[in-house]
Amino acid sequence: MATVRSILSANLTKQTFDAMVTSKKIILGKHFDGMPQESDFKIVEEQLPPLKDGEFLAEAVFLSVDPYMRAYAHNMNPGDVMVGTQVAKVVESKNNNYPVGEHVVGKFDWRTHTISSGLASEVAGAGNAPAPYVIPNLSGLPLSYCLGVLGMPGSTAYFGLLDICEPKPGEVVVVSGAAGAVGMIVGQIAKIKGCKVIGITGSDEKGRHLVDVLGFDGYANYKTDNLDQKLGELAPEGIDCYFDNVAGEISTTVISHMREFGRISVCGSISSYNHDVKDPPKVGVVQFYMYENQLIMKGFQNYLYKDRAAEAFRQNLDWIKEGKLKYMETVTEGFNNMVKAFIEMLSGKNLGKAIVKM
Repeated sequence: MATVRSILSANLTKQTFDAMVTSKKIILGKHFDGMPQESDFKIVEEQLPPLKDGEFLAEAVFLSVDPYMRAYAHNMNPGDVMVGTQVAKVVESKNNNYPVGEHVVGKFDWRTHTISSGLASEVAGAGNAPAPYVIPNLSGLPLSYCLGVLGMPGSTAYFGLLDICEPKPGEVVVVSGAAGAVGMIVGQIAKIKGCKVIGITGSDEKGRHLVDVLGFDGYANYKTDNLDQKLGELAPEGIDCYFDNVAGEISTTVISHMREFGRISVCGSISSYNHDVKDPPKVGVVQFYMYENQLIMKGFQNYLYKDRAAEAFRQNLDWIKEGKLKYMETVTEGFNNMVKAFIEMLSGKNLGKAIVKM
């Protein structure tokens, strides 16, 4: 059962392995037809070989489920392990850079145990994976934050908003997917920068959380509100910056409300992920608004900022310590519930970052 809560980091005991380790992994059984189903996946076991010099064995502690996994699935083949990042504990090592007992963040995919050389690698369907890194001192914050606000979602929000939208004090910022792992960070950073912030989400419960807890100035429920009318009420002055996580008609409507010289950061296209890539959904054109108001739209992927990842990590960590940046997780217990957590995340049942705890 998924629960929304923060996780306190635990002091886990050292483990050593005198015999071969049995690992579980979740593979793609068949390509998705629309929304993924539990029957599309298989859990299989494998025996891991003894470590070679330069390798270490990592045991999963927290695993991430993210929308990009659905987006990249069409590049995968049946039998491939589902891609993903995890926080893992080093339980055996023949690599001095990864001592036993340390926790690391790595692209270890949907596995319970991983043998790694500590080098960057190729990930099925998802391009190059950076080398795993040892988690530094988080000053008592949960280790799982390294999969969220102190990880990829946090740097995505940080660079996607500040480098592309370049928000200025007093401007109006709209965020779609606002109650998700990236969106809630984007909105809070925009508030830190002195902006008026409006979140678009799929329930009033999430919307109230954005306003009452995270400090957003207003929200629109795209499932029940007339979005065009609601945006007119919330931002009669128009919109300066739009952080787009969803695409589709929601984004067309937002763009129609943008002011001259507005900026659009395209982070995702969640509304289209369950459609055939060769037959994407048809939506209203935006070109009229683009040229009429001289808007700038730019898409990006997080890996472009890999050399500046430490900048986002440090700044987001500082904002958390200062009480300016709050973060929520939806935590699902147990590796066997990975698929359930993934499907629920794609269905919008999570508040903040969706995490699986071993």
